[in-house]
Amino acid sequence: MNWAIATVLGAGHLRPASGTWASAIAVVLAVAAYQVGWALLVPVGCGLAVLAGFLAVPGYLRESVDQDPSEVVIDEFAGQWLALSFTVIPLWRHGVEDMLFAAWPAWVAPFLLFRLFDIWKPWVVGRADRMGGTAGVMLDDLWAGLFAGVGSVALAGLYHGVVQPWLG
Repeated sequence: MNWAIATVLGAGHLRPASGTWASAIAVVLAVAAYQVGWALLVPVGCGLAVLAGFLAVPGYLRESVDQDPSEVVIDEFAGQWLALSFTVIPLWRHGVEDMLFAAWPAWVAPFLLFRLFDIWKPWVVGRADRMGGTAGVMLDDLWAGLFAGVGSVALAGLYHGVVQPWLG
């Protein structure tokens, strides 16, 4: 069970860039959930992924020589869904029905920003990553997800508040 959760059913074994694959899978599942009317599954699923990660990763790490093995991607999955929650909730509250095509920046921006912050590891993201153990595995991606979510909202505000009125 620890393996299934920590690797997100084996997605962590996809190469190259297992974290990017896990993030992409998280985006596809989040957009699919939104499209079928289950938008709130994204923030709820994020919470469940965080909980599952904190429960499964310690058992997985006990069996591993590496303290942050690349196949452990529940952290990327949870962080990506955290980032997406920042755009999914406002879209849902405003009654936007089509996230895939009509509101595509709402999933592209969180994906790109999350990958940027997860790879770059600025400030507290890097500090969390250096903690090691389960906390280090999980928290760096949650910080990256938080930064990506806030960045996505800032970009949406900039577009809708400045660029779009100027163009229109």
